[in-house]
Amino acid sequence: MRDGVTPRAGALVLAVLAVQLAFIASYIGAFHEPTPHRIPIAVAAPAQQVGELVRQLDALPGSPLDARAVPDEASARRMIDRREVYGAFVVSTTDATDRLIIASGAGAGVGQVLEQIVTPLEDAQDRALTVEDAKPALLGDARGLSGFYLALGWVVGGYLVAIALSTSKGSRPANPHRAVIRLLSLLVYAVLSGLGGALVSGAIYGAIDGHLVQLTWFGALLVLASGAFTMALQAAFGFVGTGLAVLLFVVLGNPSAGGAYPAPLLPPFWRAVGPWLPPGLGTEAIRGIVYFDGVGVGRSALILSGYCLIGVVGTLLAATATRPRRVILPATP
Repeated sequence: MRDGVTPRAGALVLAVLAVQLAFIASYIGAFHEPTPHRIPIAVAAPAQQVGELVRQLDALPGSPLDARAVPDEASARRMIDRREVYGAFVVSTTDATDRLIIASGAGAGVGQVLEQIVTPLEDAQDRALTVEDAKPALLGDARGLSGFYLALGWVVGGYLVAIALSTSKGSRPANPHRAVIRLLSLLVYAVLSGLGGALVSGAIYGAIDGHLVQLTWFGALLVLASGAFTMALQAAFGFVGTGLAVLLFVVLGNPSAGGAYPAPLLPPFWRAVGPWLPPGLGTEAIRGIVYFDGVGVGRSALILSGYCLIGVVGTLLAATATRPRRVILPATP
């Protein structure tokens, strides 16, 4: 064993095993039992009914809904457009047919769950329910997942190019000059990656077409954020930094990104961390660009800019700290 596997290699194998098991645990933990938790929904009903209806919806077992009374349907639709709610329950004042308005573009899973929750309530009252999709997924964007996959592709590209740039001269840049070169290379890559991803998803496949400029700049920011942050981790912790990046962006970031199951359907931990990690930030922003006229993109861009800043400053500081100091020998007599 000693001849074939060094202690350092053995430690790396154990580290890989730990990351692998964490990957399995994270995905299964997030997806094995999706349960709705306080899904925001607007409720428009006659004034004498709306208060009691909101209380009834909020009191459902397990608290699946967070009902919010609104004066009319137009107000409910505005809340959907502003991404304040995932849907709206509109009680008719003229007949026994009510409507559930959903927004599949924000995540098809939530709309389906809302229908599953509201339908039995309507049946118990002998009322009919029709479902309207106010933000249907585009024809090429099945279940609204294209934005999720695009975000993951950009994040993966960001940390992989950081790893690639570190293979030739080591994880830690030898000096600030080399660190700047790596960061500039990453910037060029990020712009090309942002444009390429927008073209592939739009012009080539037509999944989320018509937003080339917005998707390009946001994709470049997402790649730059994940790549620069990975560089900083590598510069600070060496090879271990690569593992930390995978742990952060893949093990924790992917299942909490709100792709297959948006945040209200995830367990508490993943629901809490998802909105702060690049995969989740990317998924929500892309959906905002494509379906909601940019609502929510500003928050994602601001947090990703923070990742960029930490990545750039951290990489430069680590490179400065590890730079060998000059030793001036006294002149010989």
